[in-house]
Amino acid sequence: MRRVLSTSARGGTGDEERTAAREFPDAHASRESHASRESRASRESRESRESRESRETLRTEFPFELPRGYVDDAGTVHRSGVMRLATARDELIPLRDDRVRENAAYLSVVLIARVVSRIGTVDDIHPGVIEDLFASDLAFLQDFYRRINAEGHTRAAVTCPSCQENFAVDLAGGGRPGES
Repeated sequence: MRRVLSTSARGGTGDEERTAAREFPDAHASRESHASRESRASRESRESRESRESRETLRTEFPFELPRGYVDDAGTVHRSGVMRLATARDELIPLRDDRVRENAAYLSVVLIARVVSRIGTVDDIHPGVIEDLFASDLAFLQDFYRRINAEGHTRAAVTCPSCQENFAVDLAGGGRPGES
């Protein structure tokens, strides 16, 4: 394909371009048609993408079931809860916390307290609540946090110890693994 510079780039008068348009009208129409097709295709693609995006909603909250459960002051055990996706702010603000500055391991406690919105009927989740969790529940929430924020899902690949069959388990599930 031969490329033709515009008259302003060549320093011409424009007569050659007008002559070419008269002699080869299909070439000029072809350029307009091509531009029109590109524009229409681009518009249709954008509209299709916008339509898809409006149908696809981002899941930001994930239910979970603690292995042991949070025991409140009245002795009630709370096992089900909800964790939301973390924001950049959720990960930055705890770094200013004096408890985190003194002990870096406390970062996960403050961070988990920011993203857990409910455990059972307890809606006021703060670092004190997370501190009172059993170690296995804290480890579960740390792993759950990593899964939903880094991997984008709550499934884990597991292998049956009896038959060695591989399958996926949804960690957000409503029951404990191994129970029906």
